[in-house]
Amino acid sequence: MRSVVYPGTFDPITNGHIDLIQRAAFLFDRVVVAVAVDTGKDPAFDIERRVELAEQALRDIPQVEIARFSGLLVAFARKHGTSVIIRGLRAVSDFEYEFQLASMNRRMAPDIETLFLTPAEQYGYISSSLVREIARLGGDVSAFVAPVVQAALRERFG
Repeated sequence: MRSVVYPGTFDPITNGHIDLIQRAAFLFDRVVVAVAVDTGKDPAFDIERRVELAEQALRDIPQVEIARFSGLLVAFARKHGTSVIIRGLRAVSDFEYEFQLASMNRRMAPDIETLFLTPAEQYGYISSSLVREIARLGGDVSAFVAPVVQAALRERFG
Protein backbone atom coordinates (compact mmCIF):
# COMPACT_ATOMS: atom_id res chain seq x y z
CA MET A 1 0.00 0.00 0.00
CA ARG A 2 1.41 3.36 -1.03
CA SER A 3 0.99 5.89 1.79
CA VAL A 4 1.77 9.57 2.14
CA VAL A 5 1.58 12.09 4.97
CA TYR A 6 0.37 15.67 4.44
CA PRO A 7 1.26 17.80 7.48
CA GLY A 8 -0.02 21.21 8.44
CA THR A 9 -1.70 23.31 11.06
CA PHE A 10 -4.96 23.38 9.07
CA ASP A 11 -6.17 26.44 11.01
CA PRO A 12 -8.56 26.16 9.30
CA ILE A 13 -8.49 23.60 6.51
CA THR A 14 -9.11 25.42 3.21
CA ASN A 15 -10.23 24.45 -0.28
CA GLY A 16 -6.55 24.67 -1.26
CA HIS A 17 -5.68 22.01 1.31
CA ILE A 18 -8.60 19.87 0.16
CA ASP A 19 -7.47 20.19 -3.46
CA LEU A 20 -3.97 18.93 -2.56
CA ILE A 21 -5.42 16.08 -0.50
CA GLN A 22 -7.61 15.02 -3.42
CA ARG A 23 -4.54 15.10 -5.70
CA ALA A 24 -2.60 13.01 -3.18
CA ALA A 25 -5.50 10.54 -2.92
CA PHE A 26 -5.30 10.07 -6.68
CA LEU A 27 -1.60 9.21 -6.41
CA PHE A 28 -1.56 7.21 -3.16
CA ASP A 29 -3.67 4.46 -1.58
CA ARG A 30 -3.63 6.13 1.84
CA VAL A 31 -3.27 9.80 2.79
CA VAL A 32 -2.55 10.63 6.41
CA VAL A 33 -3.47 14.25 7.11
CA ALA A 34 -1.26 15.20 10.04
CA VAL A 35 -2.68 18.10 12.06
CA ALA A 36 0.10 19.77 14.03
CA VAL A 37 -0.44 20.15 17.76
CA ASP A 38 2.61 22.39 18.24
CA THR A 39 2.01 25.15 15.73
CA GLY A 40 4.32 27.83 17.07
CA LYS A 41 1.43 30.15 16.26
CA ASP A 42 -1.65 31.39 18.05
CA PRO A 43 -4.30 29.21 16.38
CA ALA A 44 -7.90 30.33 15.97
CA PHE A 45 -9.03 26.76 16.70
CA ASP A 46 -7.67 24.30 19.23
CA ILE A 47 -6.34 20.95 18.04
CA GLU A 48 -9.59 19.09 18.70
CA ARG A 49 -11.59 21.54 16.59
CA ARG A 50 -9.02 21.56 13.76
CA VAL A 51 -9.09 17.75 13.63
CA GLU A 52 -12.90 17.73 13.72
CA LEU A 53 -13.16 20.26 10.88
CA ALA A 54 -10.65 18.30 8.79
CA GLU A 55 -12.60 15.07 9.38
CA GLN A 56 -15.84 16.71 8.33
CA ALA A 57 -14.36 18.50 5.29
CA LEU A 58 -12.62 15.31 4.06
CA ARG A 59 -15.23 12.67 4.91
CA ASP A 60 -15.99 11.98 1.22
CA ILE A 61 -12.41 10.88 0.46
CA PRO A 62 -12.29 7.29 1.75
CA GLN A 63 -8.53 6.75 1.82
CA VAL A 64 -7.88 9.77 4.05
CA GLU A 65 -6.99 9.40 7.72
CA ILE A 66 -6.74 12.36 10.09
CA ALA A 67 -4.22 12.26 12.93
CA ARG A 68 -2.76 14.71 15.42
CA PHE A 69 0.98 15.05 15.44
CA SER A 70 3.58 16.56 17.69
CA GLY A 71 7.34 16.45 17.43
CA LEU A 72 9.38 15.59 14.38
CA LEU A 73 7.49 15.00 11.17
CA VAL A 74 9.88 12.27 10.04
CA ALA A 75 9.23 10.34 13.28
CA PHE A 76 5.47 10.70 12.68
CA ALA A 77 5.87 9.49 9.08
CA ARG A 78 7.79 6.40 10.22
CA LYS A 79 5.27 5.66 12.96
CA HIS A 80 2.47 5.75 10.38
CA GLY A 81 4.31 3.64 7.83
CA THR A 82 4.81 6.38 5.24
CA SER A 83 7.97 7.18 3.35
CA VAL A 84 6.63 10.19 1.45
CA ILE A 85 5.69 13.66 2.70
CA ILE A 86 3.48 15.91 0.58
CA ARG A 87 4.02 19.65 0.77
CA GLY A 88 2.06 22.29 -1.11
CA LEU A 89 3.61 25.10 -3.09
CA ARG A 90 1.30 28.00 -3.87
CA ALA A 91 3.90 30.42 -5.18
CA VAL A 92 7.62 30.78 -5.73
CA SER A 93 7.79 32.50 -2.34
CA ASP A 94 6.85 29.19 -0.66
CA PHE A 95 9.67 27.30 -2.34
CA GLU A 96 12.65 28.51 -0.29
CA TYR A 97 11.09 27.64 3.07
CA GLU A 98 9.69 24.32 1.82
CA PHE A 99 13.03 23.40 0.22
CA GLN A 100 14.76 24.09 3.53
CA LEU A 101 12.29 21.86 5.41
CA ALA A 102 12.63 19.09 2.83
CA SER A 103 16.42 19.26 3.00
CA MET A 104 16.44 19.08 6.80
CA ASN A 105 14.00 16.15 6.77
CA ARG A 106 16.17 14.35 4.21
CA ARG A 107 19.20 14.91 6.40
CA MET A 108 17.43 13.37 9.41
CA ALA A 109 15.69 10.63 7.43
CA PRO A 110 17.21 9.89 4.01
CA ASP A 111 14.62 7.13 3.46
CA ILE A 112 11.72 9.62 3.54
CA GLU A 113 11.07 11.65 0.39
CA THR A 114 9.28 14.99 0.04
CA LEU A 115 6.96 15.51 -2.90
CA PHE A 116 5.80 19.02 -3.81
CA LEU A 117 2.35 19.55 -5.28
CA THR A 118 0.76 22.74 -6.55
CA PRO A 119 -2.92 23.48 -6.09
CA ALA A 120 -5.34 24.23 -8.90
CA GLU A 121 -5.02 27.81 -10.10
CA GLN A 122 -8.20 28.95 -8.36
CA TYR A 123 -6.70 27.96 -4.99
CA GLY A 124 -3.15 29.24 -5.43
CA TYR A 125 -3.70 32.41 -3.43
CA ILE A 126 -5.66 30.91 -0.52
CA SER A 127 -3.98 30.63 2.87
CA SER A 128 -5.42 29.83 6.27
CA SER A 129 -4.12 33.09 7.69
CA LEU A 130 -5.87 35.15 4.99
CA VAL A 131 -9.10 33.18 5.48
CA ARG A 132 -8.95 33.79 9.24
CA GLU A 133 -8.37 37.50 8.70
CA ILE A 134 -11.27 37.83 6.25
CA ALA A 135 -13.55 35.93 8.65
CA ARG A 136 -12.39 38.01 11.62
CA LEU A 137 -13.28 41.18 9.71
CA GLY A 138 -16.72 39.84 8.81
CA GLY A 139 -16.02 38.96 5.18
CA ASP A 140 -17.45 36.10 3.13
CA VAL A 141 -15.12 33.08 3.09
CA SER A 142 -17.49 30.70 1.30
CA ALA A 143 -15.27 30.54 -1.81
CA PHE A 144 -12.25 29.51 0.24
CA VAL A 145 -13.47 26.83 2.66
CA ALA A 146 -15.99 24.01 3.02
CA PRO A 147 -19.41 25.00 4.43
CA VAL A 148 -18.65 23.32 7.78
CA VAL A 149 -15.49 25.43 8.10
CA GLN A 150 -17.35 28.60 7.11
CA ALA A 151 -19.87 27.92 9.89
CA ALA A 152 -17.08 27.32 12.41
CA LEU A 153 -15.38 30.58 11.43
CA ARG A 154 -18.67 32.47 11.75
CA GLU A 155 -19.16 30.95 15.20
CA ARG A 156 -15.59 31.77 16.24
CA PHE A 157 -15.51 35.36 14.97
CA GLY A 158 -19.21 36.28 15.06
